[in-house]
Amino acid sequence: MTPRSPGRRLVLLGATGSIGTQTLEVLQRHPDVARVHGLAVGGGRPELAAAQVLESRPERLAISDPARAETVERAVLAACAGAGVRAPRIEAGPAAVVDLAGALGAEDVVLNAITGSVGLLPTLAALSSGARLALANKESLVVGGELVTAAAAEGQILPVDSEHTAIAQALAGVRHDQIDHLEVTASGGPFRGRTREQLRAVTPEQALAHPTWSMGRVITTNSATLVNKALEVIEACYQFALPEERVRVVVHPQSIVHSMVTLVDGSTIAQASPPDMRHAIGWALAHPEKLPGLATPLDFSAAQTWTFEPVDEETFPAIALARAAHREGGGAMAVYNAVNEEAVDAFFDGSLSFLGITALIEEVLALPDRPRVGRADGVEGLLALETWARDAARTLLAARES
Repeated sequence: MTPRSPGRRLVLLGATGSIGTQTLEVLQRHPDVARVHGLAVGGGRPELAAAQVLESRPERLAISDPARAETVERAVLAACAGAGVRAPRIEAGPAAVVDLAGALGAEDVVLNAITGSVGLLPTLAALSSGARLALANKESLVVGGELVTAAAAEGQILPVDSEHTAIAQALAGVRHDQIDHLEVTASGGPFRGRTREQLRAVTPEQALAHPTWSMGRVITTNSATLVNKALEVIEACYQFALPEERVRVVVHPQSIVHSMVTLVDGSTIAQASPPDMRHAIGWALAHPEKLPGLATPLDFSAAQTWTFEPVDEETFPAIALARAAHREGGGAMAVYNAVNEEAVDAFFDGSLSFLGITALIEEVLALPDRPRVGRADGVEGLLALETWARDAARTLLAARES
């Protein structure tokens, strides 16, 4: 039985995304884990947001995109009136999301499932509040790793990512000095085994056809380019306090072994489960407890084969680019991430090829006038650097079109 936590509150950021919807599914099955205090949504799925409000009855709702706020508010108010329930307090704009993220206390949980570097400020607000941070927004650590780790108390951040949750579980009871290296697994995405020549004509529809996971547009495209795995390597460096050369990547197409830890004595501890994100979500929400029945367990009575192979870094250079940027520092990973977000948008609007995504990242990182920032520059410095990177990417894209 899971201990009751009637006083624990949850703020869910990115509620209408893949992780957000699965989080609410977990809470439906295990309502004693926490009660929903607030939801934050982007605004693109107003009917889903209204349904989530009826289901979870939050006290607050934050809509990050002011341009979509009126549509969402209208849907939510109509749904609440129709059901005869009290509507939540509704606020709009990025500042409303940050305020909601920092609204709880030490006994509560903030699950940050926002996609992109816009999740950094809510992450810092949640840490400042003292709440447990269940972190699905990997960009918080990729972009602001030093700031985030400096702001976090020991054990305050719990990863909501199949790979990092797996590592955290494998490390239970293991001293840090006993770690030799981590092995982060990758499915290889939809284009595993293809050559660069075969990737030249890849379409957005093909890039979205992930063989294992169901995710949003940006993360699915990042998985196809292996940018997502590159970000996970850097995330692991901060989450587990290791240099990038001790965070390795291995392709595991079955997505059953979610990651591994090799110890100094040569032994390796692996965490395995079916590919189902509810496991990682439940682990972070209820830690250190285990929620029963989160996912169907593996059936070892059936014959099966698990395979492992190296990453083809010549065809997929994203991981090597991220390693180099992380070693360089000076905000290079903030540039990497910002340019990638611009490049993915350009890929979908037809102004950039699939191979052009990582090529654009490399090109902007190599610009001689690229600014550098340090920890002393704070969040403002990182955000200014991101703006510079996005402008540089757009300038290069415009030059290609002219």
